[in-house]
Amino acid sequence: MRIHFIAIGGSAMHNLAIALHKKGFQVTGSDDVIFEPSSSRLARYGILPEHMGWDEAHITADLDAVILGMHAFADNPELLKAKALGLKIYSYPEYIYEQTKNKLRVVIGGSHGKTTITSMILHVLNYYKRDFDYLVGAQLEGFDTMVKVTEGAPLIVIEGDEYLASTIDRRPKFHLYKANIAVISGIAWDHINVFPTFEEYIQQFDLFINTIEPKGKLIFCQKDKILSDLVSKSATDAEKIGYDIPPHKVVDGITYILPENTPLNVFGDHNLMNLNAARLVCEQLGISSDEFYQAISSFKGAARRLELLHKQNNTNVYKDFAHSPSKLKATIEAVKSQFEGRNLVACIELHTFSSLNKAFLAQYEGTMDEADLAIVYIDEQTFRHKKMEPFTSLDVQTAFKNSNLQFFNDAMTLKLYLSNINFKNTNLLLMSSGNFGGIDLVKLARELNT
Repeated sequence: MRIHFIAIGGSAMHNLAIALHKKGFQVTGSDDVIFEPSSSRLARYGILPEHMGWDEAHITADLDAVILGMHAFADNPELLKAKALGLKIYSYPEYIYEQTKNKLRVVIGGSHGKTTITSMILHVLNYYKRDFDYLVGAQLEGFDTMVKVTEGAPLIVIEGDEYLASTIDRRPKFHLYKANIAVISGIAWDHINVFPTFEEYIQQFDLFINTIEPKGKLIFCQKDKILSDLVSKSATDAEKIGYDIPPHKVVDGITYILPENTPLNVFGDHNLMNLNAARLVCEQLGISSDEFYQAISSFKGAARRLELLHKQNNTNVYKDFAHSPSKLKATIEAVKSQFEGRNLVACIELHTFSSLNKAFLAQYEGTMDEADLAIVYIDEQTFRHKKMEPFTSLDVQTAFKNSNLQFFNDAMTLKLYLSNINFKNTNLLLMSSGNFGGIDLVKLARELNT
């Protein structure tokens, strides 16, 4: 099979390219720019493009398929030639389905927790040496790539993103996988650039439920009222299995699942609900609850999800991917409740299109109230890059309904401010889907005044 990737450098795209290369396919690709770690990974497997840029000469009639990434626009010259030649053009979720339509497909959807639930399932399956394929949105310990597609594995576990499949396919990715076992972790408005109303956003999950294969399973968070109402009204014939926070206790900063008293490396109500979703999926795959708890005890978490950067005396510094209002609130509450005797400094970088939209900013009201010190950072370059109107300190304080909130738009000023705080008996939580203007967070964590 000869496959060409247009916009091969994307996170999912380059991982799928590597997976197909490992499967024995002849893989080529192009992009206008490729960042790390994509470039090094592609180079390691000999499939990094020799030159950056688009060239219609890459598209030839003998290609079996062209896979189109979100980074490529509709007028891309390679895409236009592929259309003119009548080649098969897929988005990457379409091609994942094409490669796995004869497998059992587990698809994890939801506005939050997708990566963690998927990671937990993969960890348990790997622990018991099960044969499986996967697609996950973060690099996991013990896994070489974020995508694996083989000939022989009987099942695939897919993190099902609700964002659009490609520039010419405006369907959400998770609609294309046709799950046999589906999970929805919760619904909280996101991606307002493509779903401008909450009603439109909710509808995507209703449509996802209707893509579940006949006699499939739907595992959902029954604690989420919007989701529970949606599931109860759905006419799907899938078996509906609800989950909640499992019984647990916290002793000296460690969470234990009851009644087994299983110690965990992760914590917080949102992670415990993620764990319950993963347990129910594994149950459907023939792994008992006892076996699940034995395996999950060694799970350290997905990359950038409450990742411990540094620990010293009574100060822990965490990095988290949280950026949406629901994720922000849940992550702050998790750290605050896990260390009841400590103060919490919580700092979020607003980085996504939704979070930088003035109309959406009000969704953050009250989300940082549990923090002893709340800080919001926005790289002023981000507004210019996205061609959006910058926020003032008053805009942010008003939206968050927090007059004590500190606002920064310069990374070095933020770093200096954090460096002058006394972190004795105080945790620091750094949350972003960006990179805090290039601050070395590990170095910062080690140099804090504790």
